[in-house]
Amino acid sequence: MNKDDPLVIADTKIRTVLFEIETLARRNFLPIIGPEKGKHLADTVTQVRPHHILEVGTLIGYSAILMAGYLPDEGHIYTIEINSDSARKARENIQRAELSHKITVITGDALEIIPALHEQFEMCFLDAEKSEYLAYLKRAEPLLRKNSVVFSDNAKIFASAMRDYLDYVRHSGKYASRFLDVGFDGVEISTKLF
Repeated sequence: MNKDDPLVIADTKIRTVLFEIETLARRNFLPIIGPEKGKHLADTVTQVRPHHILEVGTLIGYSAILMAGYLPDEGHIYTIEINSDSARKARENIQRAELSHKITVITGDALEIIPALHEQFEMCFLDAEKSEYLAYLKRAEPLLRKNSVVFSDNAKIFASAMRDYLDYVRHSGKYASRFLDVGFDGVEISTKLF
């Protein structure tokens, strides 16, 4: 990792794997959250101190590995990836980062998987099909505790595809929500009020 990297993770293996994924993503145009927005994701995990995180959209594991690096010892992430090849690569990266005990990768359609989960979550990270964010959230709501935080990526560059979701978290009265502009893109951070 370079000295200008905004992420501060003590674990050398985690840092190394994240750096390798960042390099691969730049080379192959993979849409990972990256270190700039990733710092805000890490800050959110640090503030919330969740025991369980639900992630929708694993890709090859970057954000799950990143969040796991900031989780308390007993914390666990359940991450859903629809593409089986991406899920396999994510598992490989998670294993290399020695985080298999903290991250469960579930392969399949999140719209079908979320209702079958039995955990309660203090945090949810959405980074999959933008037009389905509201559908993911509606399915996840029964699993989210009061004051859980929903962190949604791409709320600037894909705002039009996310319009129904953004309207819901901003105006339904069910969430206290704020947009965080990070220049080229942005994230929406919403706290569940019920």
